[in-house]
Amino acid sequence: MAEITAAMVKALREETSQGMMECKKALQEANGDIDAARDLLRKKGLVKAEKKAERATTEGLVGIKLLEGGAVMVEARCETDFCARNDEFQEMLAKLVDLAADQPAGDIQATEAMTETVQAALAKIGENMSFARGTKIAAPRIGTYLHHNKKVGVVVGVEGEVSEEILSGLCMHIAFADPMGITAEDIPADLVEKERQFARQEAIDSGKPAEIAEKMVEGKIRKFLSERALVEQMFIRDDKKKVKEVLGGAKVTAFARYAVGG
Repeated sequence: MAEITAAMVKALREETSQGMMECKKALQEANGDIDAARDLLRKKGLVKAEKKAERATTEGLVGIKLLEGGAVMVEARCETDFCARNDEFQEMLAKLVDLAADQPAGDIQATEAMTETVQAALAKIGENMSFARGTKIAAPRIGTYLHHNKKVGVVVGVEGEVSEEILSGLCMHIAFADPMGITAEDIPADLVEKERQFARQEAIDSGKPAEIAEKMVEGKIRKFLSERALVEQMFIRDDKKKVKEVLGGAKVTAFARYAVGG
């Protein structure tokens, strides 16, 4: 059997971030072949990751990066808030954001590099963790908001003239009002129909005449949509104006709001 030196163990440990004994054992199994030992550690790491993947991840952080003509936002999850505050986890999130920035606009798909980044952090920290979701938005104007605890983030794209103050306020509005779509047409039809059925049954149970009952239903649907469509919501910084009034001639083209675990 080849001699396993302290220098070999140290080099493998620095490269893989595994424990000293794990590295020494892998080198012994690989008969001193560092490349083979690295592959052995990687395979063992994948097995451990699969076992840990069964554990729930309800904590985590949101990361945002402003780009030229756009922005990217990523959510990474872990088991505990203690882990989320770990420097290793935060470095992993930053790497995921950088990797996501290379993808085209739209939903971010997990790449091999992103998976390996998560697995490397998992091996160091020992908790189950994952890339939860990501999005990239491209637009002439971009607004972002990241709550101080990094657990709620917003990215919004806008076309047209809009001040930095309004853009900042729009991001905060989305963070706290949590709209489901930009306009009423963007609200899922099945949710609208379900709400319509509830409203209709309520009107029937009230014993109102059919004509009045139908007006009640339409009134409730208008209220339902105005509370969930971004441009129809009352602006949080001026509750006498709707978001569309505050925007003036500007138009929201896309937005995303992430809340950890949401």
